[in-house]
Amino acid sequence: MSAQRESQSRLAAPDINAMKGKTPIVCLTAYTAPMAELLDPVCDILLVGDSVGMVLHGLDNTVGVTLEMMILHGQAVMRGSRRAMVVVDMPFGSYEGDRRTAYANAVRVMKETGAQAIKIESGAAVADTIAFLVERGVPVMGHVGLRPQSVLVDGRFRARGRTNSEHDDVMEEARAAQAAGAFAIVVEGVAETLARNLTSELEVPTIGIGASPACDGQVLVLDDMLGLFDWTPKFVRRYADLRSEIDRAVRAYAADVRDRRFPGEAETYRLAPKRA
Repeated sequence: MSAQRESQSRLAAPDINAMKGKTPIVCLTAYTAPMAELLDPVCDILLVGDSVGMVLHGLDNTVGVTLEMMILHGQAVMRGSRRAMVVVDMPFGSYEGDRRTAYANAVRVMKETGAQAIKIESGAAVADTIAFLVERGVPVMGHVGLRPQSVLVDGRFRARGRTNSEHDDVMEEARAAQAAGAFAIVVEGVAETLARNLTSELEVPTIGIGASPACDGQVLVLDDMLGLFDWTPKFVRRYADLRSEIDRAVRAYAADVRDRRFPGEAETYRLAPKRA
């Protein structure tokens, strides 16, 4: 019964869909339980992105991320959150082929994590899969524009929609994802005009990352926003400089250890005094 009440207290796909054109949707990536606990009170969506492969596992891109990795981090984020909707990325190779295999993988993610939805990078060939999943009870968030899982085809990460041809291609991909039943669509790395046109035409919310303020909401990779890397993309605003803070703290700790200032009296256990 308590699990049922917890499930009902979380935001779900209809809640996010209903935010279209209203208060902007706040979304950040999350990969761990402690961070999810911090983000949960202020975020509408916690996205367990396949960016975890680059951010936490040191991969060059997201192609090497596995289903097991996404499930592990999805479980952690669910443990640390109570209110926000949790969406888990389907990794490269888990949904692009046979749609029944995609369904089996999506069901495994949802059952083993308890997440409220999955996200799929929505190329032209994926609309049928989105429809297949939605018809069988799997809420799907789409993803158009720059698609990180296609980096080996594109050769690099680059903005999309800067030519008429690319503008039309992305518009068509988004229309297809919406028609297939996606409840919201991430729009990544596109020209402002394209983001504005998508948001105006689509009936489902658009959540931008590098897609201008025109979208119905915004998402950033948390570690980029917190300044944990030397380099961040053009579209990221750093709200903190935690890399410098961590460096300062670690250096201070190392100096205290080497000079035998740590541990001190406050951090040391002593024998309990004998009772009379």
